[in-house]
Amino acid sequence: MKQQELFKAKVVPGKPGSENLFDEEIVSNDGPVKCLGLEFENDDARRTHFTEELRKKLRDPEFRKIEGFPIGEDEDILKLSDPPYYTACPNPWIADFIDEWESQKPEKPADYHYHREPFAADVSEGKNDPIYNAHSYHTKVPHKAIMRYILHYTEPGDIVFDGFCGTGMTGVAAQMCGDRDVVVSLGYQVKPDGTILQEETDEDGKKIWKPFSKLGARKAILNDLSPAATFIAYNYNTPVDISVFEKEAKRVLKKVEKECGWMYETLHTDGKAKAKINYTVWSDVFVCPECTGEVTFWNTAVDHQKKEVLKEFPCPHCSAKLTKRSMDRAWVTKFDSAINSSVRQAKQLPVAINYSIPGERGRFEKEPDDFDFEVLSKIDNSQIEYWYPTSVIPEGDKTGEPIRIGFTSAHHLFTKRNLWVLAATWERAISNGGRLPFLITASQRVLSKMASIAFSYYFHGGGGFVNAGTKGTLYISSTNPEVSVFNSLESRIRSLLFDINAVSGSTLIETKSATSPFASHENSIDYIFIDPPFGANINYSELNILWEPWLSVGTNNSLEAIESKKQGKSSEDYRTLMKEGFRQAFNLLKPGRWMTVEFSNTNAAVWNNIQTAIYEAGFIVANVSALDKKQGSFNAYTTPTAVKQDLVISAYKPNGGFEERFEQEAQTEEGVWDFIRTHLKYLPVTKKLGLDLVAIPERDPRILYDQVIAYYVRKGYNVPIDSQDFQLGLSQRFSERDGMYFLPEQVAEYDRKKMIGGGRPIQQSLFISDETSAIEWLRSLLRDKPQRFQDINPLFMKEIGGWSKNEVGLELSTLLEQNFLPYDGKGPVPEQIHRYLSTNWKDMRNLTKEDPALVAKAKGRWYVPDPNKAGDLEKLREKSLLKEFEEYKQAKKELKIFRLEAVRAGFKKAWQERDYKVIITVAEKIPNKILEEDPKLLMWYDQAVTRMEGE
Repeated sequence: MKQQELFKAKVVPGKPGSENLFDEEIVSNDGPVKCLGLEFENDDARRTHFTEELRKKLRDPEFRKIEGFPIGEDEDILKLSDPPYYTACPNPWIADFIDEWESQKPEKPADYHYHREPFAADVSEGKNDPIYNAHSYHTKVPHKAIMRYILHYTEPGDIVFDGFCGTGMTGVAAQMCGDRDVVVSLGYQVKPDGTILQEETDEDGKKIWKPFSKLGARKAILNDLSPAATFIAYNYNTPVDISVFEKEAKRVLKKVEKECGWMYETLHTDGKAKAKINYTVWSDVFVCPECTGEVTFWNTAVDHQKKEVLKEFPCPHCSAKLTKRSMDRAWVTKFDSAINSSVRQAKQLPVAINYSIPGERGRFEKEPDDFDFEVLSKIDNSQIEYWYPTSVIPEGDKTGEPIRIGFTSAHHLFTKRNLWVLAATWERAISNGGRLPFLITASQRVLSKMASIAFSYYFHGGGGFVNAGTKGTLYISSTNPEVSVFNSLESRIRSLLFDINAVSGSTLIETKSATSPFASHENSIDYIFIDPPFGANINYSELNILWEPWLSVGTNNSLEAIESKKQGKSSEDYRTLMKEGFRQAFNLLKPGRWMTVEFSNTNAAVWNNIQTAIYEAGFIVANVSALDKKQGSFNAYTTPTAVKQDLVISAYKPNGGFEERFEQEAQTEEGVWDFIRTHLKYLPVTKKLGLDLVAIPERDPRILYDQVIAYYVRKGYNVPIDSQDFQLGLSQRFSERDGMYFLPEQVAEYDRKKMIGGGRPIQQSLFISDETSAIEWLRSLLRDKPQRFQDINPLFMKEIGGWSKNEVGLELSTLLEQNFLPYDGKGPVPEQIHRYLSTNWKDMRNLTKEDPALVAKAKGRWYVPDPNKAGDLEKLREKSLLKEFEEYKQAKKELKIFRLEAVRAGFKKAWQERDYKVIITVAEKIPNKILEEDPKLLMWYDQAVTRMEGE
């Protein structure tokens, strides 16, 4: 059966109630097929035509120069591809599809205006979904979580883009937006006409359902540097006849088992009954440093009676106390005919067999006997007649573990038995096509030597239990279970019987670098969802050596956006690559539209690099929320400081009208207020945590001013207004509520939601680590409760334990004097103190601001100044900071301890004066870690370097 026979060409989603926006033509497998305006006799003819067109492209040297072009021969790329929908190389038909999709969209009303607030709700979606679990990958966002964002930001037929697509969950989510049942499972309601409603609270506190989206599949364009990723994404997003796939998979397995099933045969402990091996445990062998006797780890370090792995254990020969670290490995040298060379590898022995007897219930366990060793000897002395990959495992940041124990080629990651059966199955799967190769790659990790025994289940679950090893690594356990290929694949078939109602041609997939310009029009994408690589967290190209050698097409990692010692990529290189990737995404996105970036990293410098790259590409960040994927990575479970929730950045591309106005207004103060008016429209009006409203930091005046600075600096202009005048102008032009600023049309909604929510929004927890966070902590404290120094000091002292070692320690009195005001008892009591006292003390109510009793109660309390007085304070503080910065300029040595706010103020002044050399000179005196973790300093420094290079 050929691969194309497993596809359903242009099949309309068939569930009752599903909406098909563009009335896709329903055609049979062997009937006519239309694609990009061409009509073909059948899908086979369509594939043949576009494969030949792609073949011509591959002969073009310029085509192969596209950044991130994969490593592989033309024929291997063509075998893997299904053009024009999926290419294991750059896809030259994307622009054509975009034109076709845009022409199919219903015409918008003349007064149509796209507007969405950022999706500010924290999202929680579990990973225990059959589709999500069908194929593993190093990182993955559940498709149901992505659906919430797509439904919020788009309409049916809109085009969604993911430049780091991984397994293609964005494409799955885009298509699932047309599945009524799945949308309802997210907690929404769907009306007969396809209107989607979400639950909200009205003015009376009653629950109501309000429309926010429409049912219908969205189009998706997926890109990744890795051929393994795009191969997986293609299989996830391509329609398949499930019943045909199941029958064909079982037929292939039955045929292979007839040929190779003897390899997993064993004898019951009675020596008579034939049995089938479920898995065989292989154990590392070490050498005792005292007596040089061999120590089999499984037999010596695992206490089978106490049901635990021992940290310390006696040598079985001399009783010396041993630990795993105190022993050297035992080694074996053997000739590897596959690579025609001798290899030296860590010694492993089979130590336990888990098996089943046909016709009997339950599982059994035993030690290997003579029969088992004879089978293994027969396998070792035989030649595998099928092709399997023998490519060299490259030296890298993550490949050190297998290489260290002598696993230097791709086939070394499997036992010879599993390698043989996988090769036999792969040959039949790749010739048949469809989802069969996907079935094998989905199982390869648990079938490799990276699988491990889950001891908690092994000891307490009534039998053996195998998992796929440590995610995100190439770690090989000392007790490696060799799982039966037949058992694993038969079990995996069931997990691949999913149907996402995929429509052929609604998802396009290509393989290249995200830094390369896309073969499509600028301003053509309606929404972007990206889950990019994060620093040195995961080295995708190295981890994909499990799959890509079998696909015969590999990752060109020269532009892989990671930090890597072996690749010679620093944090700065990572930021540069991410910036270029985001810049290409920026060019694709329509003005005024949104990009969502999912972030998963515990490193502050990486977080800062991502944000900096987003800003430098041209986007403006409007919100940061949480995404709880309900399943931690290995590091999240074992590292105390690991982040348990991923962060989600919502950023927008400024609309064209504002950009044009800005070019004319940039040098004037009106340009600042035009930017703020535009920016406030993109910010959430309210944000909730459970039932409570929470403060929106993006509406804080200091954050707003930072946004102004970032935008102006990126555009190469000086900011025509200082911070004190900005805060004063902000209070005169916009409505203030709870320390946040709103447009006039927004403030009514905020007041209504606040009334329903029951009072002031809660402030998110603040941790004092430096001067900036200390000021924010004090501001939050004093805004709600003006207090005297003696009341503030004990609270302050409790919070300063985490003060940065590079930051100059500041006394509370200094922080208060430079940023806040005390009431000295002269003149009327300030409004903020009056409001607090009259609200919280009955005897203070209805008193005038000059009343002696109120004055006495208010005297000595510190409070947050209003914009007029804050401006004077700011000028004094800035003068003090710049004086300190002058000392840093003159310093001859590295600045180990300094005042970060002084450096920020100095960089800003130097930028205004176009003294880029000063910025670079002082930056080089600051520890690199501090520079990378501070977004403001990094912005000034990066822009200064860019300007110096341009001069």
